[in-house]
Amino acid sequence: MPQKIVDDAPVAIDQQKVKMVTLLTLATVAVILIAYHQTTWSMVLIWNRSETFAHGFLIFPFSAYLIWVRRKHLGKLSSQPNFLALLALGGLGFCWLLATLSSVQVFAQFFLIAMIPATVWAIWGNRMVQALAFPLTYLLLAVPFGDGLILPLIDFTADFTVTALQWTGIPVYREGNFFSIPSGNWSVVEACSGLRYLIASFTLGTLYAYLTYRSLSRRAGFIAMSVIVPIIANGVRAYLIVMTGHLSDMQMAVGIDHLIYGWIFFGFVMLLLFWIGSFWREDDEELDSSSTGIAAGLQPEAEFNSDKAPLKSTVSAAGAVLAVAFIWPVYASYLEREYSGATDPASGIEVPGRRGEWEPGASLVSDWKPEYTGATAQLLQNYRNGKGSVDLHINYYRNQQQGAELISSQNVLVAETGSRWHSIKQEARSVSLGPRQETINENQLHSSSAKLLVWRWYWLGDESTASPYVAKFILARNKLLRRKDDGAEILIVAHYEEAPDEAVPVLQSFAGDMTTAITDVLRNAGER
Repeated sequence: MPQKIVDDAPVAIDQQKVKMVTLLTLATVAVILIAYHQTTWSMVLIWNRSETFAHGFLIFPFSAYLIWVRRKHLGKLSSQPNFLALLALGGLGFCWLLATLSSVQVFAQFFLIAMIPATVWAIWGNRMVQALAFPLTYLLLAVPFGDGLILPLIDFTADFTVTALQWTGIPVYREGNFFSIPSGNWSVVEACSGLRYLIASFTLGTLYAYLTYRSLSRRAGFIAMSVIVPIIANGVRAYLIVMTGHLSDMQMAVGIDHLIYGWIFFGFVMLLLFWIGSFWREDDEELDSSSTGIAAGLQPEAEFNSDKAPLKSTVSAAGAVLAVAFIWPVYASYLEREYSGATDPASGIEVPGRRGEWEPGASLVSDWKPEYTGATAQLLQNYRNGKGSVDLHINYYRNQQQGAELISSQNVLVAETGSRWHSIKQEARSVSLGPRQETINENQLHSSSAKLLVWRWYWLGDESTASPYVAKFILARNKLLRRKDDGAEILIVAHYEEAPDEAVPVLQSFAGDMTTAITDVLRNAGER
């Protein structure tokens, strides 16, 4: 018995240290999430208000469970802090700063969550972060991302549905994502994009693949299927809903019930996917070294129990992690205070006409107006000459912050509901903006009585771009360098009867003649 006590003593000491380091790691992660509380809270708010991202509440418990069931294997690993991980942590913090300055919330959330694996890496070392590779990576699914997929998913669903209807022999007239069949009118909107199904399928499919398979090829194959199947299934769902409405003389599947049918159909598809995947399951096999993250050829188990790194170095690693992590929110807070103290320009901006060329008109081309939130100043003015009539819309922003920023999902050309206007098509076009050739965004808008061609681009100081991503980068760079954050979106609008090209000459004439005057007015507003 005395010999047994002596033999077990080192293991008991190691286990006590494992518990202490584990608590220290959890405390460090908690402090980081609190230090970045605005980003953390923004994720929680989205989980709470959006059914699409409500799964975020489950990601951390799922990850914790995956770690807990592997605790016996993980207990063989002692902490060996890796201070090189601080470089990765610093890079993630800097990227978070850029995302915060440019108000790209999803990127800020992504880089914050990515700090958790970097923290584990710094405190525990290479072997532990390798062993926890999947649970730590799975945490990234807590980030509410995917909004950028909505438009491509809508386009795919509309293409799939219209093609399937034509194959069925039903005549279809389509304008963008709106289409008509003999029995009624339909449209593919955000709720029909299938993003909810895709995210739910990917989240569950990734977890299922990890728990069910051991080989990387089978895991990757099933995850790929969990992405492809819901996209195709959503197209089938949309087609079946339209056919149900058509065959029932628009009495069924035309209201909230078609969303209910959709979830029932999706549930059936997911059960079918998991059932098929179960034929190749490997979860009854014994976990090998690669599945625990301990690569073959490493040191034997006895050496993992050795206490190579004293607790003092582990505490030092945790302190270094906090020091590196705290730099970025502190500096972001400093910059935000500096910009919040800046003065606003005059509440209105005016662009004078050019005598003999473009004179201000008394009436607008149409009653259409884009929806922009929190603009510092706005302009809506008509201009006319012998070639035609153009409406100029300018939405100007200064001291940009969340909820009052130039690039925002709340700023739209046409609201999804409640508007008589529909966005039919968007594409890029190269045009002359004064002395320069630039790429702009071109949109076609239709109502029951009018058709509009809209050219639009962003102005940020002395730079112009049609890309919202480039505009965000310019904004982040300007704030980081403590320059002015002034920005505006410029929209010019003309009417056409049949083909959009009818409006191109008048828009090109106005853009060539008036862009310099417009940018001068915006630059002067920034100087004020």
